[in-house]
Amino acid sequence: MTYSYIPRGVCSRKIDVTVEDGIVKDVRFTGGCSGNTQGVAALCIGRKPEELIPLMEHINCGGKGTSCPAQLAIALKQAIGK
Repeated sequence: MTYSYIPRGVCSRKIDVTVEDGIVKDVRFTGGCSGNTQGVAALCIGRKPEELIPLMEHINCGGKGTSCPAQLAIALKQAIGK
């Protein structure tokens, strides 16, 4: 299942995350810092959302109180219904 999320308070404009059989299969950011979002996405592939969420949910970018990884954690929570 692919879930689309519109992040708030960050440079990226959209996050698409695919979770199948409890495993992240794909993550795509639209906008944001290309190298960083590609790196975060690559590190997520093959892992369980429940493992990733606590690693990313409190990351702060430039004093914004959130970040692209933190917004991905929210997207993952919503994708798995938590």
